[in-house]
Amino acid sequence: MALSIRLARGGAKKRPYYRIVVADSRMPRDGRFIEKIGTYNPMLAKDDENRLKFDEERIKHWLGEGARPSDRISRFLEAAGILGKKTRSNPNKGKPGQKALDLIEEKKAKAEAAADAKKEAEEAAKAAAAEASAAPAEEAPAEEAKTEEAAAE
Repeated sequence: MALSIRLARGGAKKRPYYRIVVADSRMPRDGRFIEKIGTYNPMLAKDDENRLKFDEERIKHWLGEGARPSDRISRFLEAAGILGKKTRSNPNKGKPGQKALDLIEEKKAKAEAAADAKKEAEEAAKAAAAEASAAPAEEAPAEEAKTEEAAAE
């Protein structure tokens, strides 16, 4: 008989509550089990002491009998120090999806467009400043002409 230590779901709809059980691996998730060895309540805060309760002695006994813990249970046992840490590798987990990549590309394009517009505005301002500095030199003779006309009268 292949034994497994796994979660059996209880609780109401959208209010999960799990029992940690030792069961034959061929039995349904919430079906017949051999022994209840703990509870897990994901609705409680992560630092709450009642969130995860289990009998370490019975877990060690069943592990000695050859029971295989499910992935979630093995994570709980690793955190408690009962099992050694497993190396897990999912290289695609950290990669962004297609929509996120599209958004990143759009942001880059907008940033480049904004930078180009800023450069063009700076160049236009420089050109306007250059024209403005050149314009007073041309206007100075016109002002002198006005003062000469006023003096002649």
